[in-house]
Amino acid sequence: MKLFLDDERPAPPGWRLVRWPDEVIALLATCQVTDLSLDHDLGDDARGTGYDVVLWIEEAVATRSFVPPAITVHSANTAARTRMEAGIASIRRLAATPRT
Repeated sequence: MKLFLDDERPAPPGWRLVRWPDEVIALLATCQVTDLSLDHDLGDDARGTGYDVVLWIEEAVATRSFVPPAITVHSANTAARTRMEAGIASIRRLAATPRT
């Protein structure tokens, strides 16, 4: 499944629109997500941001050998995009590191 996390934009054809990080994380836990596109600002920081999803994936890859989906960022928030992309780079490095 392809997930599109956003509070304003419609999901592209073939993608499932998800509004909140906890919903994305629950779907990621099913191991059925193949692609993930993230916005950062979701309208209620108390409910989380796209960066919270990046942090969850990073921790899951590092501690539980979680296999991450393909991840992209479509956020217009430049500073947040940079931070999220750095997290995604870390996820890719962790996922590529052989476990012993």
